[in-house]
Amino acid sequence: MAEQVLQEVRKPAVRAERPAPRRRSRPGRARWLAVVPFFAFLAVGFGLPAGTMAYGAFTATDPATGATRFTTENVTGALTGVYAEGLAGSVQLSLLTALLATVVGAVVAQALVASQKPALRRAVVAACGVFANFSGAPLAFAFIATLGTTGTLTRMLSLESTGFSVYTFTGLVLAYLYFMVPLMVVTVLPAFDGLRVQWREAAASCGATRGQFWRHVGIPVLTPSLLGGAVLMFGTAFASHATAAVLVGGSVQLITIQIANALNGNVLAGQENLALAMSLNMVLVALLVMAVQIPLQRRSARWLG
Repeated sequence: MAEQVLQEVRKPAVRAERPAPRRRSRPGRARWLAVVPFFAFLAVGFGLPAGTMAYGAFTATDPATGATRFTTENVTGALTGVYAEGLAGSVQLSLLTALLATVVGAVVAQALVASQKPALRRAVVAACGVFANFSGAPLAFAFIATLGTTGTLTRMLSLESTGFSVYTFTGLVLAYLYFMVPLMVVTVLPAFDGLRVQWREAAASCGATRGQFWRHVGIPVLTPSLLGGAVLMFGTAFASHATAAVLVGGSVQLITIQIANALNGNVLAGQENLALAMSLNMVLVALLVMAVQIPLQRRSARWLG
């Protein structure tokens, strides 16, 4: 009996069979499949036009034979002469209007936050939402009817005697500010709302004045949001075309008007590739604007989120 017990003990233990592990689906693969339509839209909506633009900017077609050759003449021409003046004019207009819109928009946003009348705030925000989307040719015609040569305010205030003309660079700045200031108010208003009351109370309990609070706390916290809004205003003004085309035409050198003239053959025929080169310059400026704006948005969200 003892020998049988020893033999049973010496037998190797039979391990219970474990079920085969199930293969888990990879979440990363499912996520990639979910964003495939988005990347397909980017490739068709942005990648294909950008590639076509870049190809046309670095190619030229012989009108006699129809042969296409690679060249840098279009890019060089887009950065010299009158076209360089147009690029500089667009940058100057965008910088000036972005600066003015940032200052005025920040003042209006702060006034709305400090206001104790919710009805006034709702009315102003609603009006800003409407005015921010009123641009293009309708805005230009409205300014012509109001401040043009025979405009209502021009005759009432005798603006002709002052030398003011809406068909100049100054008139174009006023037209751009009409929709950029409301857009700036809507953009930075959440940032002003993000300034916590506890910060002001803590500063006041430490003996800080209102000016010291804004100098050491408020403005440093709002700086990323304000800079991000200014960059957004710059990009908006830089890409606007219809308002300037109807209001000033070719009297003010802007790159958007020059691109339209080159594509339509209004000035010189066969300059489509030159227009693509100027468009490529605009795309590079837009990418630079985005590269500046994205870090500013992240820094602003860190403080005000």
